Amino acid sequence: MNTPVPVHTLRLVLGDQLNPLHRWWQQPDPGILHVLMEVRSETDYVRHHAQKIIALFAAMEAFVGARRAEGHRMRHVRIDDPSNRQSICANLEALQAHYRAPRIEYQAPDEWRLDQALAAWGARMAAQGVAVEAVDSEHFLAPRAAVGAFFAPRREWRMEHFYRAMRQQWRVLLDARGKPEGGQWNFDQENRKRWPGTPPEPADRRPRHDHRVIWARIQAAGVDSFGQPEAEALRWPLDRNEALAQLDDFIAHGLPHFGDYQDALAETAPRLFHSLLSFALNTKMLHPREVIQRAEAAWRAGTAPLPAVEGFIRQILGWREYVRGVYWAQMPDYAEHNFFGHTRPLPGWFWTGATRMACLARAVGDSLAHAYAHHIQRLMVISNFALLAGLDPAGVHRWYLGVYIDAFEWVELPNTLGMGQFADGGLLASKPYVSSGAYLDRMGDHCRQCSYAVRQRTGPGACPFNALYWDFFMTHRPRLEGNPRLGLVFRQVDKMGDAERAALRDYAAALRANIETL
Repeated sequence: MNTPVPVHTLRLVLGDQLNPLHRWWQQPDPGILHVLMEVRSETDYVRHHAQKIIALFAAMEAFVGARRAEGHRMRHVRIDDPSNRQSICANLEALQAHYRAPRIEYQAPDEWRLDQALAAWGARMAAQGVAVEAVDSEHFLAPRAAVGAFFAPRREWRMEHFYRAMRQQWRVLLDARGKPEGGQWNFDQENRKRWPGTPPEPADRRPRHDHRVIWARIQAAGVDSFGQPEAEALRWPLDRNEALAQLDDFIAHGLPHFGDYQDALAETAPRLFHSLLSFALNTKMLHPREVIQRAEAAWRAGTAPLPAVEGFIRQILGWREYVRGVYWAQMPDYAEHNFFGHTRPLPGWFWTGATRMACLARAVGDSLAHAYAHHIQRLMVISNFALLAGLDPAGVHRWYLGVYIDAFEWVELPNTLGMGQFADGGLLASKPYVSSGAYLDRMGDHCRQCSYAVRQRTGPGACPFNALYWDFFMTHRPRLEGNPRLGLVFRQVDKMGDAERAALRDYAAALRANIETL
């Protein structure tokens, strides 16, 4: 009978650290036990979408199987394991005691609460003579502290400055002189077209996974969730090979048209030309550098236009790295920001999609059905309404963190509270990202079949976005009037007559009072 090799090191792998290219996986060592866990402390800290839980559990299972096949020693603590203490630290402590491992390693978490919990637990274990070390996840292109250090001497934390520095550091889309290709750093002005119906939305070639067994296990464990589970046809990549295939498909079929229509809204084509790579990126199946390189190579090969490629790269090299840095520089206080003092709870239709506002019915409905909505649906439809209606930013944050399959707090919190709700008072965004119905009508086709009239400001059947928009600026004028990007808005307010302003205020108040039935 073979005697098990003693464990000299326990290694914790979190559910968003599924990176087979990490140095941990270069060479198997039978004395190292790698541990992945499904625990209630992670499923329950906010209420999550069913597909998000299923996809993370399924991806962890696939990762364990693949690494085990390579010869690595793996332990997968499932949600219904009788020995599961339902806490990462409690499970680690029990495993350390069981195997008498003198050393524990973990990749640094990307969420502040886990980072703090593991650091405190590690210090306690170290005091008991167990060596505990945190190592880098080897994923991001900028260290945690890079954004804070970059902006420390500056008055404003604007992403564009950091993005240009990252372009230069990583030599992305630069010519031989080190200047930006095409003669400009940012082609955002060219990437704001309404989709006319052609070219057609690319076919959805993502895999179909049957995870009814995992869903049954989640339900049996009593995990609370919301949204549609779609356990018979989960469409998200569960390993690196599937993620690479999705990247290939986007480069070939989505990227050429991504730039033109990245801000468009379409009732019959909710995916349009978006990559849907964020789940694979945020669980580290893909590395941002390889995604950036593939996009740049497509432009240099002449298969995708420069504005599309630059706009896509800006989301990854610029925005993604930037919001992570903002998160680590500002936590833990960032989560408490509420610049406008909004306290209204989310209406019940955030969990059903049952609203007569067509754009919101589509955006919330897509979120509930697929655990996904593209960035304009998130920012300029759902978040726009939430800010105009005065919803509690902490409640909005919890909903976004729970509903989206790619939402982990390091990326979701700055996007929701900073960009979406302006709750940080303008640290991240240069102005509140709100609009009336006119913008939604210009960028999409939802208004054509909406119960509300997009060109009407007040009265029965008027689009709620209109009165809420003007009331928002009238209410918060003392806080916002000095913003140079909002001068035109307040000049328009001043041109209105007293009766028009009063009618807008009254209708906005009625909309908020009847928010559950909008």
